[in-house]
Amino acid sequence: MIVITHDELDTGQVVSEVGHPGAGATVTFVGTTRDNTAGRRVLFLEYEAYRPMADEQLARVADEMRDRWDLTGVSIHHRLGKLKIGEASLVVAVSSAHRKEAFEACHYSIDRIKQVVPIWKKEFFEGGEVWVGSQSDFDPIRSGHVVV
Repeated sequence: MIVITHDELDTGQVVSEVGHPGAGATVTFVGTTRDNTAGRRVLFLEYEAYRPMADEQLARVADEMRDRWDLTGVSIHHRLGKLKIGEASLVVAVSSAHRKEAFEACHYSIDRIKQVVPIWKKEFFEGGEVWVGSQSDFDPIRSGHVVV
Protein backbone atom coordinates (compact mmCIF):
# COMPACT_ATOMS: atom_id res chain seq x y z
CA MET A 1 0.00 0.00 0.00
CA ILE A 2 1.22 3.48 -0.90
CA VAL A 3 -0.12 6.50 0.97
CA ILE A 4 0.81 10.18 0.84
CA THR A 5 -1.17 12.22 3.33
CA HIS A 6 -1.34 15.36 5.44
CA ASP A 7 -2.68 13.25 8.32
CA GLU A 8 -0.57 11.94 11.19
CA LEU A 9 1.02 8.58 10.33
CA ASP A 10 -0.07 5.49 12.25
CA THR A 11 2.90 3.11 12.46
CA GLY A 12 0.71 0.29 13.77
CA GLN A 13 -1.58 0.58 10.77
CA VAL A 14 1.34 0.50 8.34
CA VAL A 15 2.75 -2.62 10.01
CA SER A 16 -0.66 -4.33 9.94
CA GLU A 17 -0.87 -3.74 6.17
CA VAL A 18 2.09 -6.07 5.57
CA GLY A 19 0.84 -8.87 7.81
CA HIS A 20 0.90 -12.25 6.09
CA PRO A 21 0.72 -15.87 7.33
CA GLY A 22 3.95 -16.65 5.46
CA ALA A 23 5.89 -13.77 7.00
CA GLY A 24 8.51 -14.67 9.54
CA ALA A 25 9.90 -11.15 9.66
CA THR A 26 8.52 -7.62 9.58
CA VAL A 27 10.93 -4.70 9.43
CA THR A 28 9.73 -1.16 9.99
CA PHE A 29 11.46 2.17 9.42
CA VAL A 30 10.02 5.31 10.97
CA GLY A 31 11.58 8.61 9.89
CA THR A 32 10.96 11.26 12.53
CA THR A 33 11.47 15.00 12.74
CA ARG A 34 14.60 15.73 14.76
CA ASP A 35 15.32 18.91 16.66
CA ASN A 36 18.65 19.83 15.03
CA THR A 37 20.60 19.82 11.79
CA ALA A 38 24.24 20.80 11.36
CA GLY A 39 24.32 22.35 14.82
CA ARG A 40 21.20 24.48 14.36
CA ARG A 41 18.00 24.06 16.32
CA VAL A 42 15.13 22.93 14.07
CA LEU A 43 11.72 24.33 14.99
CA PHE A 44 9.61 22.27 12.56
CA LEU A 45 9.59 20.84 9.03
CA GLU A 46 7.29 21.21 6.05
CA TYR A 47 7.01 18.61 3.30
CA GLU A 48 5.65 19.23 -0.19
CA ALA A 49 5.15 16.81 -3.07
CA TYR A 50 4.58 16.90 -6.78
CA ARG A 51 1.50 14.71 -7.07
CA PRO A 52 0.56 12.38 -8.79
CA MET A 53 4.20 11.76 -9.73
CA ALA A 54 5.11 11.18 -6.08
CA ASP A 55 2.43 8.47 -5.82
CA GLU A 56 3.69 6.89 -9.03
CA GLN A 57 7.32 6.91 -7.91
CA LEU A 58 6.53 5.49 -4.46
CA ALA A 59 4.65 2.67 -6.20
CA ARG A 60 7.67 2.18 -8.45
CA VAL A 61 9.95 1.85 -5.41
CA ALA A 62 7.59 -0.75 -3.92
CA ASP A 63 7.61 -2.66 -7.23
CA GLU A 64 11.41 -2.56 -7.35
CA MET A 65 11.52 -3.97 -3.82
CA ARG A 66 9.19 -6.83 -4.77
CA ASP A 67 11.24 -7.54 -7.91
CA ARG A 68 14.55 -7.72 -6.00
CA TRP A 69 13.43 -9.59 -2.86
CA ASP A 70 10.92 -12.31 -2.04
CA LEU A 71 8.55 -10.19 0.05
CA THR A 72 5.12 -10.93 1.47
CA GLY A 73 4.21 -7.28 1.99
CA VAL A 74 5.29 -3.68 1.38
CA SER A 75 3.65 -0.55 2.72
CA ILE A 76 4.99 3.00 2.41
CA HIS A 77 3.31 6.05 3.97
CA HIS A 78 4.73 9.57 3.63
CA ARG A 79 3.46 12.66 5.37
CA LEU A 80 3.10 16.12 3.87
CA GLY A 81 2.59 19.51 5.46
CA LYS A 82 3.92 20.90 8.72
CA LEU A 83 5.51 18.43 11.14
CA LYS A 84 6.48 19.11 14.72
CA ILE A 85 9.61 17.74 16.35
CA GLY A 86 9.17 14.02 17.01
CA GLU A 87 6.43 13.46 14.44
CA ALA A 88 6.83 10.73 11.81
CA SER A 89 7.34 11.85 8.22
CA LEU A 90 7.87 8.40 6.67
CA VAL A 91 6.88 4.88 7.67
CA VAL A 92 8.00 1.87 5.64
CA ALA A 93 6.99 -1.66 6.63
CA VAL A 94 8.28 -4.74 4.84
CA SER A 95 7.49 -8.38 5.53
CA SER A 96 9.07 -11.55 4.20
CA ALA A 97 9.59 -15.16 5.16
CA HIS A 98 13.09 -14.35 6.44
CA ARG A 99 14.62 -11.28 8.10
CA LYS A 100 17.49 -10.74 5.63
CA GLU A 101 15.17 -9.90 2.73
CA ALA A 102 12.99 -7.66 4.88
CA PHE A 103 15.97 -5.70 6.25
CA GLU A 104 17.61 -5.32 2.84
CA ALA A 105 14.40 -4.23 1.13
CA CYS A 106 13.55 -1.72 3.84
CA HIS A 107 17.05 -0.21 3.72
CA TYR A 108 16.88 -0.02 -0.09
CA SER A 109 13.50 1.75 0.04
CA ILE A 110 14.76 4.68 2.12
CA ASP A 111 17.67 5.46 -0.20
CA ARG A 112 15.54 4.96 -3.31
CA ILE A 113 12.72 7.18 -2.03
CA LYS A 114 15.21 10.02 -1.53
CA GLN A 115 16.55 9.47 -5.08
CA VAL A 116 13.36 9.34 -7.15
CA VAL A 117 10.29 10.55 -5.27
CA PRO A 118 9.46 14.26 -5.73
CA ILE A 119 8.85 15.07 -2.08
CA TRP A 120 10.77 18.01 -0.64
CA LYS A 121 11.55 19.01 2.91
CA LYS A 122 11.90 22.55 4.22
CA GLU A 123 13.59 22.93 7.60
CA PHE A 124 12.67 25.90 9.76
CA PHE A 125 15.44 26.96 12.15
CA GLU A 126 15.84 29.64 14.72
CA GLY A 127 16.77 32.52 12.44
CA GLY A 128 16.15 30.93 9.05
CA GLU A 129 14.80 28.23 6.81
CA VAL A 130 16.16 26.02 4.04
CA TRP A 131 14.88 23.57 1.44
CA VAL A 132 16.72 20.29 1.83
CA GLY A 133 17.57 18.38 -1.35
CA SER A 134 18.24 14.71 -1.77
CA GLN A 135 21.91 15.32 -2.46
CA SER A 136 23.81 13.39 0.19
CA ASP A 137 26.88 15.60 -0.04
CA PHE A 138 25.04 18.94 -0.08
CA ASP A 139 25.20 20.91 3.16
CA PRO A 140 22.84 23.92 2.94
CA ILE A 141 24.36 25.55 6.03
CA ARG A 142 27.95 25.54 4.75
CA SER A 143 26.95 26.29 1.16
CA GLY A 144 25.15 29.50 2.11
CA HIS A 145 21.75 28.30 0.85
CA VAL A 146 20.02 29.05 4.13
CA VAL A 147 17.24 31.61 3.74
CA VAL A 148 17.28 34.10 6.62
